[in-house]
Amino acid sequence: MNVSSSLRSDICAGQAAERQPAMFDEVLRAFKDRLLHPVARMLGPGCPPTAVSLLALTAGLAAAWLAAERRYEWAVSGWLLNRVLDGLDGAVARVHGRTSDLGGYVDILCDFTVYALVPIGLVAGAPSPEAWRALAVLLASFYLNAVSWLYLSAVLERRGATGQLTSLLMPPGLIAGTETIVFYTVFLLFPDHMVPLFLVMAALVLIGVAQRLVWAGRRL
Repeated sequence: MNVSSSLRSDICAGQAAERQPAMFDEVLRAFKDRLLHPVARMLGPGCPPTAVSLLALTAGLAAAWLAAERRYEWAVSGWLLNRVLDGLDGAVARVHGRTSDLGGYVDILCDFTVYALVPIGLVAGAPSPEAWRALAVLLASFYLNAVSWLYLSAVLERRGATGQLTSLLMPPGLIAGTETIVFYTVFLLFPDHMVPLFLVMAALVLIGVAQRLVWAGRRL
């Protein structure tokens, strides 16, 4: 069923009203674009955005391996390089008119791979029953979070909601890209405290899932 113009307006208004939890992400995205667009222009139109995504994946995999080896300072460097390259692939695509559905798909697949493997690497490097349980809770929260926004994203796209800078329409949540960067950096800097840190992040992610459920119940 096609959404009416009034319902489309309600969807967009609802998104605008509930963007506060992700406001750091929105502010820093503008800063990131200003910082990375000159680099993207320097790389030129011959640089495939997907190649940058794969470089980002490589850096993220290195961060996970270094965490498992308990080389945490280098793991932080790999993680932050992953995040910079993850921002650069989109900048390259936009600056040179090379955005594509395939590129967006590869980008998010690489992101989710790194998001899973970095905490796994941390626990593998310093295993304990408590750490494995906390990791299970964290990854379960990621699973629920992915379902909550991927399905809702598909519904909103079908109903005509627009205005996003990313390849997918992402409904708001308490934990977004910026918060993830901060949490993972803290994980790697303070591995001895990974258990409570994992549980805090999982709790905040689940609050975001509940936010989207309430939002959907009111507007869909």
